[in-house]
Amino acid sequence: MNAEQIDVVIVGGGPAGASAAVFTARADLNTVVVDADKGITRRAMLNNHFGFPDGIPGPELVDRGRAHAENAGATWVDDEAETIEHSDAGFVVRTAKGHALETRQIILATGMSVAAAEAAGVTIVEATEPRIKTIVEVDAEGRSSVPGIWAAGTVAGASVHTVVTAGDGARVAINLLSELKGERH
Repeated sequence: MNAEQIDVVIVGGGPAGASAAVFTARADLNTVVVDADKGITRRAMLNNHFGFPDGIPGPELVDRGRAHAENAGATWVDDEAETIEHSDAGFVVRTAKGHALETRQIILATGMSVAAAEAAGVTIVEATEPRIKTIVEVDAEGRSSVPGIWAAGTVAGASVHTVVTAGDGARVAINLLSELKGERH
């Protein structure tokens, strides 16, 4: 995987990241999701998620999201993104287990954590959501202050509710795809 050019690395495999991965992989982008499996969705019972009238346990939703993204063609890396460095091709995402993933685009979908965003040097601002301290500053499309780095879900200021973060992941992926294609996806 290290020698292969990756179109997009998505850091975070919760609802926002998995949803973004479904869209980018289905659009034939070589998509890799780096997920440390530390998200808050794993600790939740979700009673307000569309399509599950009886609710769904958070771990089941996360597992279904991963399966959906992998079925769409995304590759999953069970690891933690430690650094994001600029390179001639765009970026290199280095992980705790030693992966060096070279990519043209990054979507940060790290929930309540801005650590990867800080490592990438993007602008961080105060959050407005309850219990969230800081978020990535993004424009209306989901772009961060660093060209090629996008953010989606809670880390980008969306509500922590999974149906909202999943939708935000899809929205940002569509905007990234539209930018790459030069027309609305």
